[in-house]
Amino acid sequence: MAGSDLATDASSAPDTVKILIAGGFGVGKTTLVGSVSEIVPLRTEEPLTMAGLGVDDLDGIEEKRATTVALDFGRITISRELVLYLFGTPGQQRFWFMWNDLALGALGAVVLVDVRRPECSFAAIDFFERRGIPFVVGVNGFHGEYPYPPEDIREALALPEHVRVLLCDARDRESCRDVLIALIDQLIASAVQA
Repeated sequence: MAGSDLATDASSAPDTVKILIAGGFGVGKTTLVGSVSEIVPLRTEEPLTMAGLGVDDLDGIEEKRATTVALDFGRITISRELVLYLFGTPGQQRFWFMWNDLALGALGAVVLVDVRRPECSFAAIDFFERRGIPFVVGVNGFHGEYPYPPEDIREALALPEHVRVLLCDARDRESCRDVLIALIDQLIASAVQA
């Protein structure tokens, strides 16, 4: 085999984009990464233990048995030219120090919101706004319930008009894909305006 046969053609390699999937504790980040990833996702889940009592707020998510302690990782091919690498962040406040490292090189983010506990979303929204990282909000409809329309959620979270708010189901691949495509569309529109 000639040496040139072994060289990769850079023009045929897809562009890769790093996307963060963020939000509060128990909002469905691991589920979203797992449902949309075309590869078996890397997960760093550990069982919740007695040591977390009084530290981790389980109000509204009492059935939760495991938690992400570092990150989730998945991949989705949008087209032959574009591949997304998804990095799910840990939700508990004691693990937020990892978000800065995970955000390095990220072009955008999905902030996942549980409307039963919207206060869990404020830290993630603030994180991306302070760093100027574009994001969309995915409202995860637990048990298929969406008690509020997107505009009410936008107002409750004090989101600017340019941030898209989409209803989704973290368990459904197509629903999650649509949220990711909305983020990519937003990133492209921002690049064109710049």
